[in-house]
Amino acid sequence: MQKINLKSNTLEELESVIISFGEKKYRAVQLFHVIHKQNIDTIKDIAVLPKILRNELAQKYFIGSLRVEKRFDSQLDGTKKYLFRLHDDHLIESVLMKYKHGYSACLSTQVGCRMGCLFCASTKGGLVRDLTAGEIADQVYQMQKDSSVRISNIVLMGSGEPLENYENVIKFLSIIHNEHGQNMGYRHITLSTVGIPDKIRQLADEALQITLSISLHAPDDELRKQIVPVARKYSIQSILDACKYYLEKTHRRITFEYALIQNLNDAEEQARQFAGLLKGLLCHVNLIPMNSIKESNLRPTSQKQVQKFHDVLESKGINVTIRRELGGDINAACGQLRRDYYKDS
Repeated sequence: MQKINLKSNTLEELESVIISFGEKKYRAVQLFHVIHKQNIDTIKDIAVLPKILRNELAQKYFIGSLRVEKRFDSQLDGTKKYLFRLHDDHLIESVLMKYKHGYSACLSTQVGCRMGCLFCASTKGGLVRDLTAGEIADQVYQMQKDSSVRISNIVLMGSGEPLENYENVIKFLSIIHNEHGQNMGYRHITLSTVGIPDKIRQLADEALQITLSISLHAPDDELRKQIVPVARKYSIQSILDACKYYLEKTHRRITFEYALIQNLNDAEEQARQFAGLLKGLLCHVNLIPMNSIKESNLRPTSQKQVQKFHDVLESKGINVTIRRELGGDINAACGQLRRDYYKDS
């Protein structure tokens, strides 16, 4: 019989497990707390539970943990990049970033990715599999344990498309938010997506107060199809319509990500066109100077041109910032470390 990983269970699911052993529901709270707050990863070490219950649980269940394969520390800004090994030997990446307000974690939601974005290393090997809710959460726990810090903000912006792994991501959000675990407020969590309209609407109906971030990267559909192949299926307008629905349901400002690529999507006229798309929306634009990757001849826009693009958007009344590059000396961009590791091993 294959054992089940308790780390992927919500509190409600753990209550069902505990009740199945004839125990009271409060034991589920104790179990959830030691897994998701104390980071205990062996059932027999859970001293708060009766020994007979621990033995019974251990026959059907286990508490899975990621293993730190490698860690790279930036000498520029203190960013830490983690390469984690999963139970099936696949590798994922996570990034721990230090800001004045605290520590933020960039998490992966899939092993690899099938979105095919032109500038992203994560997608070059395609999608391998979805991560479980426990595997997503454990990236937080293992980085906190290894670095002895408290993570206060999360961005689901690592490898993978979160809305393609919808059920596991929603379970992760429930787990990380629960008061008996990390108790992280939804407003401290950002979900980044290339834009899957029906899933954006479904997420809106969840009524969570997370921040939604949409990776557009182009002001028109034809150019976006070159940069983000999934645009062949979903038009910009269909994404914007879903965003309007999200705004109506949550009243939360949406972020639009725009990776600037030299001589492709960085002209001032394209900035004006992009501003026109967003007119009237409660939104914020995050301009991203593209990271160069070995598998592509694309080059990042010059700092001067990034500033010009920024200034055009700002002049049109768009709230806009330029993302500060972190971990540039340790391949902190999505997927770079994992691909390099596979090539070298």
